[in-house]
Formats: sequence, structure tokens, C-alpha cells
Amino acid sequence: MLNQDDPKSRPMLELREKLQPEVIELIKQQRLNRLCEGTCFRKISARRRQDKFWYCRLSPNHKVLHYGDIEEFSQGQISHDSLQEKVTVADIKAVVTGKDCPHMREKGALKNKELLELAFSILHNSDEYLNFIAPDKHGYSIWTDGLNALLGKEMTSELTKSDMDTLVTMELKLRLLDLENIQIPDVPPPVPKEPSTYDFVYDFSQQHT
Repeated sequence: MLNQDDPKSRPMLELREKLQPEVIELIKQQRLNRLCEGTCFRKISARRRQDKFWYCRLSPNHKVLHYGDIEEFSQGQISHDSLQEKVTVADIKAVVTGKDCPHMREKGALKNKELLELAFSILHNSDEYLNFIAPDKHGYSIWTDGLNALLGKEMTSELTKSDMDTLVTMELKLRLLDLENIQIPDVPPPVPKEPSTYDFVYDFSQQHT
């Protein structure tokens, strides 16, 4: 029987699987919306660990990443017009993370575990990189998920896995509310045999006087 207390029952597993594409699309749109809002990133220099900031945001049509240096850290949105540089999404070849990032190959960077966990880079054109240090792990997940979604790739962060589980579970509970205390079999009932005669069916072709 369908029982929401038994998440491993076949009907529940099938329903979860059916809901996943819908939920993935919802998560994808949320990630892209966050990229459109933009984020303030810090620059890392050899002399001072934190000295300059820059801002990056996705255009509303999801075709261009606008970015540029800013004077100080900002939690508010920076307009596209204020960001002088840009990368066309169509020119992005790959997204790399951690020790594979060019700015993590500098002396001492590989020893900084915190930076490695927050670092990602965009390879665009043929050999150019746009290097990021996310403000925190949540921001890292939002941006790497969003960039992968832009490239048509799978969103693989732990945040996506957590969001997926939470949203699918919530949707399951909502859909099962109307089925409370109703027993639904694990397998569909057998199709009954055809009747021996169809004389009980009304024949509209017959003319009555």
C-alpha cells in the first residue's frame, strides 16, 4: 500500500522519480536567478589576503556575464552599466574548481584549504580564465551550480542534493494529503475479463416509433 512513512516502497520511489525533473528545473531557475542578482567577490593578492573586490552578475537573458572592479564590498546589486567587462556565455568552454584553477597554482595557495574549497574559474574563448573566490560555501555552490546549468551540465553540489531531497519530500507530502487514510495497492488491480455479450449497450442506430 502507498505509505508516506515508507519512503522505500515502490509507489513512493516511483513518485519521487517522477517529481525529480520538475524539482531539478525549479532548482536550476533559482540558481540562475541568483546569478542574475550578482555577487561581490574578493581578490587575493600575495601582499594582502583581502584588498580589492569585484562584482559579477548574469544578464537577465542568461547570455552574458558582466563583471568589474568595485571600490568596496557591496551586499547590494551593482547595475550592469557599472560593470565594464563581460564574458559571453556562448564563449564559456568549461568550469574548473579547486586546485585546477589557475589562481590556485600560485605559491602557497594550494596549502590554503579554505581558498581551495571556494575557488572556481571559467575557461572562455581559447585560453582565458575568469577566476573566482566565493564569499562562502553556499555562494560557491550557487555559482558552480548556476554555471553548470548554463552549460547544460549537471548540478552536482551538496546544496543541490539537499535542496532536491527537501523539495521532493515537501511535494510528496502535499500530493499525498488528499490520499490520507486511503489504501492504494502496490500494483494495479487486474483488468477484468471482457463480457460474453454487449447486449446491454444501448444501440443508438435503432429507430424507435
